[in-house]
Amino acid sequence: MRVVIVDYGSGNLRSAAKAFERAAAESGIGAEIVVSADPGVVSTAERIVLPGVGAFGDCMAGLEDIPEMIEALEQAVQGDGKPFLGICVGMQLLAARGFEHGAYAGLGWLGGEVHRLKPRDAALKVPHMGWNELTLRRPEHPLFAGIDGQAHAYFLHSYHFVPEDAGVVAATTEYGGALVALVAQGNIAGAQFHPEKSQAAGLRLIANFLRWTP
Repeated sequence: MRVVIVDYGSGNLRSAAKAFERAAAESGIGAEIVVSADPGVVSTAERIVLPGVGAFGDCMAGLEDIPEMIEALEQAVQGDGKPFLGICVGMQLLAARGFEHGAYAGLGWLGGEVHRLKPRDAALKVPHMGWNELTLRRPEHPLFAGIDGQAHAYFLHSYHFVPEDAGVVAATTEYGGALVALVAQGNIAGAQFHPEKSQAAGLRLIANFLRWTP
């Protein structure tokens, strides 16, 4: 099984690749983890991971700057139904629009918008950085197999995804109000937190993604 982590100039790709390699090895899953900026390689993948670090508009521009990359992603994920996982800004790009330092169009696969965090408690700092407990809104989802309702994950973000359809929300976290932590619809999933930095729960989520057959 080939898993492609998309390289579009955004994200700690080596850290993500090592986490996927470790999760596959520890779970006995035969997977080739490839980091690539080649749309042709993306097209041959069985599973696709889109990481993302930085500003929404910059990340979207990075995808657009690679000829045929967005078309390859859309065909693989929306056309062929291959399992997809967006991480951090890679998850936010599923929205239709992001409002970080301007207004920018996203992929629009799930709809919704990305807005700056505004915690109700003024003492809470932005960016939201560190460990937070996950509340599993859809604990039966295959991505949560073996993950209990008190699992913690590592977050680092100043903006958050507000989906049009609340039904896509699979997990939330609390930071001066409920924030979307994970979305899932069909073969598409996205984590606001960093599973590659979330220790046991993160590795389990990655292993579940590698086994996922939506």
